[in-house]
Amino acid sequence: MNFQVTIRYGQKNQRYLTLAVEAMDLASALRLAADGIPDRILPEADLVEIRHAPDFEKTFSDPGTS
Repeated sequence: MNFQVTIRYGQKNQRYLTLAVEAMDLASALRLAADGIPDRILPEADLVEIRHAPDFEKTFSDPGTS
């Protein structure tokens, strides 16, 4: 499964880092994301969000249309 991880960091000016992680489940994705956070932002990171990432290679089909 693909996950998107967004990390907020910065004390005066908040900034965001987004990571793409591929893992079997959410717990594994969290572990991989933690290992992928650059050391330079760790002291200023204060929020992490993780969600399923969209698969842009699949086509979207509206269930309301035939």
